[in-house]
Amino acid sequence: MTDQPQVSAEKPSEASADQAAPTPEAEAIAAYLLKHPEFFVEHEELLTTLRIPHQRGDTVSLVERQLKLLRDRNIEMRHRLSQLMDVARDNDRLFDKTRRLMLALIDASSLEEVVIAVEDSLRQEFQVPFVSLILFSEKPLPVGRWVSTEDAQKAIGGLISDEKIVCGVLREHELAFLYGAEQGEHVGSSAVVALTHQGLHGVLAIGSRDPQYYKSSVGTLFLSYIAEVLGRVLPRFTQSSRPVY
Repeated sequence: MTDQPQVSAEKPSEASADQAAPTPEAEAIAAYLLKHPEFFVEHEELLTTLRIPHQRGDTVSLVERQLKLLRDRNIEMRHRLSQLMDVARDNDRLFDKTRRLMLALIDASSLEEVVIAVEDSLRQEFQVPFVSLILFSEKPLPVGRWVSTEDAQKAIGGLISDEKIVCGVLREHELAFLYGAEQGEHVGSSAVVALTHQGLHGVLAIGSRDPQYYKSSVGTLFLSYIAEVLGRVLPRFTQSSRPVY
């Protein structure tokens, strides 16, 4: 007599018993992901919110993908922080240079000291290649470049019509007036500001060979501070200056 096979009913394991059956919603999500395996490639922002156990294998798991994404974002944030620190250090240096120049202007006892302080500071400390400080006077001045307010209005009236800094590429006759015909040919872009306080006293212009260097008044905050102080200091030594309307 052959032995009859014995069949015994196995008791479901505790893990199987405890595991809940997937809901219709979960099944629908799983089916969608199976049909669209590129979903998380197109929606990487979701990876940072997922909680998936790591499993070793030949393919890159979502956990590893998530870690890479977080790592990349961390590197990007460090780069941004480094850029902000560089800007802060540059501003600190600019502030220190501007402070020294302003103190020199306040302490100046003559027009010559004012002119020397401005031109030397901008050329040597600020490393500006082209500097033009023109004073407005109806009679000759002992130092510096000077012109009458009428001549200035004819040549660069549009640049000194208000207290705003004008930045960009200037016209040929404006460059020739500000920097001289020879130097003006090499100026690509300029920042120009009128020196005015209860009347127009002059104009300050700085230039670069790069046509894109001075544009849209970007980075000219410290130049406006210098112009404000100059506008208040100059009348002490150029009493012949008169308002321009």
